[in-house]
Amino acid sequence: MAKNHQVSKVVKLDSSIADRLERLGEIKDRSPHWLMKEAIVHYLDEEEYNEQINRETLASWEEIKEGKMVSHEAMVKWLNTWGTDEETDRPPCEE
Repeated sequence: MAKNHQVSKVVKLDSSIADRLERLGEIKDRSPHWLMKEAIVHYLDEEEYNEQINRETLASWEEIKEGKMVSHEAMVKWLNTWGTDEETDRPPCEE
C-alpha cells in the first residue's frame, strides 16, 4: 500500500482565530494543527459533494431541455408501488 506523502502548507490566521483554535484544542485535548486538518478535510468533503451535486443537476437540466423526462403520471404510478409486493423499477425517461 502506498504511503501518503505529507506536504506542509502555511495559513495566515488572524490572532482571534488562532486564539480560538488554542482554546478549542485545550478543551478537546487536541492540537490546533489537528483541528485545522480536520476542518480542512471536512470543508473539502462538503465542497466536493456540492460540486458533484451541481454537475449532476446541470446534466439533468440538459436532459430536461432535450425533452427527456419521466411524466407525472408514470412517476405517480411508480411511487404508488413503493412498499408493496408489486414494487417496480423506476420508469424510463420519455422523449
